[in-house]
Amino acid sequence: MSILVTGATGTIGSLVVQGLAAAGAQVNAFVRTPGKQSFPAGVKEVVGDLTDVPSLRAALSSVRTLFLLNAVTPDEVTQALVALNLAREAGIERVVYLSVIHADKFTNVPHFTGKHTVERMIESLDIPATILRPAYFMQNERMVQQVIQGYGVYPMPIGSTGVAMIDARDIADIAVAELLRRDRALAPSPSVTLELVGPELLTGESVAKIWSAALGREVTYGGDDVAAFEGQMASSAPSWLAYDMRLMMAGIQKFGMHGADGAADRLQAMLGRPLRKYTDFVKEAIAAS
Repeated sequence: MSILVTGATGTIGSLVVQGLAAAGAQVNAFVRTPGKQSFPAGVKEVVGDLTDVPSLRAALSSVRTLFLLNAVTPDEVTQALVALNLAREAGIERVVYLSVIHADKFTNVPHFTGKHTVERMIESLDIPATILRPAYFMQNERMVQQVIQGYGVYPMPIGSTGVAMIDARDIADIAVAELLRRDRALAPSPSVTLELVGPELLTGESVAKIWSAALGREVTYGGDDVAAFEGQMASSAPSWLAYDMRLMMAGIQKFGMHGADGAADRLQAMLGRPLRKYTDFVKEAIAAS
C-alpha cells in the first residue's frame, strides 16, 4: 500500500514526497495539474482536487496512509473535513495532518480556527493521527527578501513577544518520520500532537539584526503596524488573505509563537540532529539570491 501526499507540489509537500521516496516508501502525489512538477523516480502522480469528491475518493481507495495538507483558502475547512471523511470511508487509519501552532488560541484568525476545527474532528471521531502544529516557517521570509535586501527594512510585523520560527525542511523531516512510523506499524498508532518549533525565539528587532550582520549593512525593523502590513499585502494578494495575515500578525504580537518547554528538544531527539537556525537560513537565502 502507498502513502498519499496532498499539497505535493508545495513547499512542505514536495519535501515530504522527496523524503518518503528516498526512504523507499510507495508514494502517490496528489496534484491538481499533471506534469507541473518533476517527482523522484517511482512516485506516482495522481490528478485530482480536494474539492472534487470523485477524484479524491479514487485517490484514497488504494492507499494505506494519508498526509493531509491544505493550502490557506476560503474553503480550507471544507476540503479537510471532506478528505478526512472520505479517508474514513476508505478505511484509512493512518493520518498525518499539518495544522498550525496555537490553533486553539488564535481564535479570531480564520485559517487557525479552521485548522482547530479539523483537529476537533480528528479527536471527536478518534481518527489515529499525528497532528503537526508548526510555528511560522522561515521560508515565508522569501516573500519579503527583496524588500529586506533592496530597502534595508524587515517588514513582517512579528513584534517583540517571540516567534520560534522553524525551517520547512525540519517540518518535512518530522512529517516523513511520522508517516513512515505510522505506515509501517502493524496496527494503527495512538494519536499524538507535536508542536514544531525552531531552536530560538526571534523578534522583529533580532531578525533585523541577523539580516544586518549577514548583509554587512543596516536593516531596520519596520514596526508593529498591522494595518499598514495588510494594506501592503493586499496590493498583491486577495483581500481576505491579507486580512487573515493581519489578524495572525496581531496574534503573534500578543501571544508570541512558541512551543511548550522541551518542544525543540523533543524534535531534535526525533531527528537525531540539531534544528536549523534562522541565521543559517538567512545566509542560504542571500547566497541563492
